Amino acid sequence: MNIRTLLLGLLLTGGLSFVNAQTTQTDSAAVTANTTATATTAQSSNPTIDALKKQIEANPKDAEALSKLAGAYQEASDWTNAIDTWKKISVLLPDWAPSYYSQAYAYQNMKDDANAKLAYEKYIATVKPEEVEQNKKNLAYAYFYIAFSEQQSDPAKAKEHIAKSLQYDPTNQDAIKLSQALDS
Repeated sequence: MNIRTLLLGLLLTGGLSFVNAQTTQTDSAAVTANTTATATTAQSSNPTIDALKKQIEANPKDAEALSKLAGAYQEASDWTNAIDTWKKISVLLPDWAPSYYSQAYAYQNMKDDANAKLAYEKYIATVKPEEVEQNKKNLAYAYFYIAFSEQQSDPAKAKEHIAKSLQYDPTNQDAIKLSQALDS
């Protein structure tokens, strides 16, 4: 079976939890407070993570197992291991855009805005023309995030990015507000 087809199948069936980054809201204080404890717990007592790690030890290039492991780390809020695992997938499948989006999501949860921005930029650059339609919401969010992060340092670039965001999702209220703020 083609690995890309398999990963796309996981994506479409909800087997991976990274696709809703733009709609996931977290309490940053709770995330920060719980990240270390959760990561430690996830590493030591999560049977899903343990089983996937063993599976990957047997076959380090098993992209399906790696994506499941990255998703399990994200569900456990173990952002560091999630990023490391998504990076491994990016090495195996460098043109698979969701791995970069997921890295950005994890960086964002770690409050690492610089790396989140870089990962969203890589995601945008990696989405193939034939994949744009199915990735509109994620593309809109990626462009919004970049525009938001550039609004102070490069307002002209931020305007370009927010226009792209609104092109992909004209109903995003946060993007509309940012566009209006940049125009004023």
